[in-house]
Amino acid sequence: MKLLKCLSLAVLFLFAGMSYAQEQNSGEERKPGHTNNNRFKQLYEEFSTPNQYRSASGAPGPKYYQQRADYKMDIVLDDVNAKITGNETITYTNNSPDVLEYLWVQLDQNVRAKDSKSPLIESSSTAPADMAGSFVQKHMGAAFDGGFNIQAVKDKKGNNLPYTINRTMMRVEMPEHLEPGDDFTFSIAWWYNIPDHTIDRARSGYEVFDDGNRGYVIAQFYPRMAVYNDVEGWQNSQFWGRDEFALPFGDFEVNITVPADHILDATGTLQNRKEVFTKEMMSRYEKAKKSYDKPVIIVTEEEAENASKGFAKNKKTWKFKAENVRDYAFATSRRYIWDMMAVKQENGEDVMAVSLYPPEGNPLWEEYSTKAVASTLKTYTRMTFDYPYPKAISVHAKNQGMEYPMICWNYGRPDEDGNYSERTKYGMISVIIHEVGHNYFPMIVNSDERQWTWMDEGLNTFVQYVAEQDFGEWHPEAIAPNKKYPSRRGPAKKIVNYMSGDQDYLAPIMTKGLNTYNFGANAYAKPATALNILRETVMGRELFDYAFKTYANRWKFKHPTPEDFFRTMEDASAVDLDWYWRAWFYSTEYTDIGVKDVKRFYVTSKMNKEVREMVEARGIKESDLPPLVYMVEEGSDDYEASMKNATLDDVSTLQEYIMDNLTPEQRANLKKPNYFYEITFEKPGGIPMPIIAEYTYSDGSTERVKYPAQIWRHNDKEIGKVIASDKEITKIVVDPDEETADIDTENNTWPKRKKLGEFDKFKNKVKE
Repeated sequence: MKLLKCLSLAVLFLFAGMSYAQEQNSGEERKPGHTNNNRFKQLYEEFSTPNQYRSASGAPGPKYYQQRADYKMDIVLDDVNAKITGNETITYTNNSPDVLEYLWVQLDQNVRAKDSKSPLIESSSTAPADMAGSFVQKHMGAAFDGGFNIQAVKDKKGNNLPYTINRTMMRVEMPEHLEPGDDFTFSIAWWYNIPDHTIDRARSGYEVFDDGNRGYVIAQFYPRMAVYNDVEGWQNSQFWGRDEFALPFGDFEVNITVPADHILDATGTLQNRKEVFTKEMMSRYEKAKKSYDKPVIIVTEEEAENASKGFAKNKKTWKFKAENVRDYAFATSRRYIWDMMAVKQENGEDVMAVSLYPPEGNPLWEEYSTKAVASTLKTYTRMTFDYPYPKAISVHAKNQGMEYPMICWNYGRPDEDGNYSERTKYGMISVIIHEVGHNYFPMIVNSDERQWTWMDEGLNTFVQYVAEQDFGEWHPEAIAPNKKYPSRRGPAKKIVNYMSGDQDYLAPIMTKGLNTYNFGANAYAKPATALNILRETVMGRELFDYAFKTYANRWKFKHPTPEDFFRTMEDASAVDLDWYWRAWFYSTEYTDIGVKDVKRFYVTSKMNKEVREMVEARGIKESDLPPLVYMVEEGSDDYEASMKNATLDDVSTLQEYIMDNLTPEQRANLKKPNYFYEITFEKPGGIPMPIIAEYTYSDGSTERVKYPAQIWRHNDKEIGKVIASDKEITKIVVDPDEETADIDTENNTWPKRKKLGEFDKFKNKVKE
């Protein structure tokens, strides 16, 4: 009964205090209302309404559909004139509920046509000096004519079909509208001049070696069907050169005719291996299929050098089939070395890890390329799903980094003497991991690269970081002793410079790639870092990995949107992440959290100044108050008067309560904190993040506490935490491991650190 009476009086006292505060504000001008700008509000305004095609959970809906495009192609590569000619037959299946009036086809090579508008959208300025070769290329050289030459567009009966070319898109008119469930077959005959990709950094083209031979990496080489989906209808956004591609899945039958002395590999399974392989190559290939620990050389460096001395006039046709792929590419040269090894999948099936490279790539490529391919497949399988294709190929192409189903181009070349730096080695391994990883995102989890670049580049760069760390662990011989793999992107602190940059040149991640500033940081590094922080700091690996794998499996061989990813990550983890997506993906806010103030308090039964002033203002007698425990700040008048040596045992009201209301067992289990701190954490930055606080005590021990990000939900600027401890706190550090991308660590420590001069900062940086 005594306890209830005390509680009632305490409630009345607090209510009186609230009324007092309200009266004090009654004379002020009333503030206008405002909309909900809380950083933890849900993303209903940003997200579209779930429907029968895409569920609220982030999974495909019951009526989800996607179109299909099957190709049969005959391709001829003219090595003398660097020209490619093709005849393709496309069977397009309309699985949508809509009647299609026409078809849209992508003509990506038109970005290099003589009348291309792409150069005209880039601003330029004069430089005070330029290399002679660069000056000639910019101002004196003739424009390269690399666009498609469409020779015919016909239906399956051989009748000409009307078509209209608008830059990099071609609209094909059908004799009749295409009804749901029907398909339409038509053919296109075309040719174009192949560019030198070392000059204009084309994604597809050739390199001329010192001996006059060429190495070809050929992609985007055929007119390709655009995507039609439930989100935007036809994805017929023009290709300006940066944003990549949205493509439907289908089966491919491709016959590629090249000089007879060329080595070639491509998307799909080779159908006539015994016709194009020598007996020695077949024998080596059979060994490679059983080699799981190291690559087997199929074509040696000596054989590649010997082949480079000739120039075959006769031709050879390589025949491939590929099932359920969204694109097609191939690489060919008489100057290629070829090696392979097998990789055992979690489902027990084997995949071939393959590398093609000229002698110029050795010894670096023979040592590391195929190992990097194999390691990548293992990591990505763990993080997503078993690799569904028969092989993954890494092709060496100078200055290139580009991906297609089952095949990719990668840079990294030693000097003429075969020497290479650690930077070159790690650069090569990293680009191989990244480009091979693109088989998963977006070649299988088929997002719209042209609209949402980060959905393939950012997600892939995140898994690349995981794969790089795995590679360093699995191949310690490639890493400096006692070191980790030096990943360039992924860890939080590596994005700080970008996040703290000039806001005039920053764009949200949720920006079309063509229109963003700092493309590499925005589309690759920032989303990768955001996901890494989500995995390591916000969600934890177990929850994150389960949700990420759920997303990958829900959307493999389908077309996800950003909302499908965001919703799935929450659906599979039971973690509300709307605040995180809004801050990291929809804004250019940054993280900055620090310690603003630390106050030390003692406990007493004597009324302190604050309560004394309050009760006097309300006309309340001290005798009317319940037994209260008062907090006195160190250094205040009350403290100086009576609290210098006070302990909990001296607080009579507290001792009375304990004796009257707790059992002996409960009393025995009570803690006796003699140190009370009120810590104010501030957040000058816009992003609400968990507060990771490390407390150091007088005995040298440390304690780390992670306060969830939701601690900022009621106050976006500062919050307080009261710490009751039996030990004195001597130091507080926020984000001690730099895992939140905090752009200003000057306010992260209490007591405040002495500011370093510029020279001292430079010295510390050198030491790192």
